[in-house]
Amino acid sequence: MFRRRKREGLEALLGMDFRDPRLLRRALTHRSYAHEESLNWDDTNERLEFLGDAVLDLVISDYMYLSHAHLDEGELTQIRSYLVNMNSLAEMARELGIGPYILLSREERADGGEDKSSILADTMEAIIGAVYLDRGLEAARELVLRLVRERLDEALSGPLEYDYKSRLQERVVKEKGVLPKYRLSEEGPDHCKVFHAEVFIDGVSLGRGSGSSKKEAEQAAARQALEKKGRREGD
Repeated sequence: MFRRRKREGLEALLGMDFRDPRLLRRALTHRSYAHEESLNWDDTNERLEFLGDAVLDLVISDYMYLSHAHLDEGELTQIRSYLVNMNSLAEMARELGIGPYILLSREERADGGEDKSSILADTMEAIIGAVYLDRGLEAARELVLRLVRERLDEALSGPLEYDYKSRLQERVVKEKGVLPKYRLSEEGPDHCKVFHAEVFIDGVSLGRGSGSSKKEAEQAAARQALEKKGRREGD
């Protein structure tokens, strides 16, 4: 159940109170929970996710266009892509602590659903959509810019994309003389597929990642593998 105390806890994290708490509940309702509880399809967060994605694009595009006149179209697009992707949105959700608030089926929660990047990213977009409907564009703008400010500054101050896959390959070839191998899978309809990648070194799984493209999933898996290697080696 989405009780008042739980709602107020999330509102505190977001820094705002909802006039219509039902919108916030809907933003947190994953389709697995709706199915388990025999709810209507429109009680899930999928329509809010669609709206939130559009609001997110608008807010970031508007901010960069007005605040960074020196950037050309290609640079603006590159920075927006850096900020608006599954892994970035999932990290925003993790930093806010959204996971425990998501309404999931028992099976999905047992499967680690509250920390799956795809679910976190979708929920983050749905929350942005709910804020827009409940409090208007300015409130949504304030929330989005608060969430992306650090990443935006990072994007404007240095290289936008670190090639984790190439870096991992360089290290593994140098250390072991073998190439990392990737195993890919996918889920979802053609218009919104989610790709999952797992990277193996000498037959041992070292990293997993997800993304809206095979490249994004492989980069995320390579990044996790590099982080694990760094922790093990004190790198």
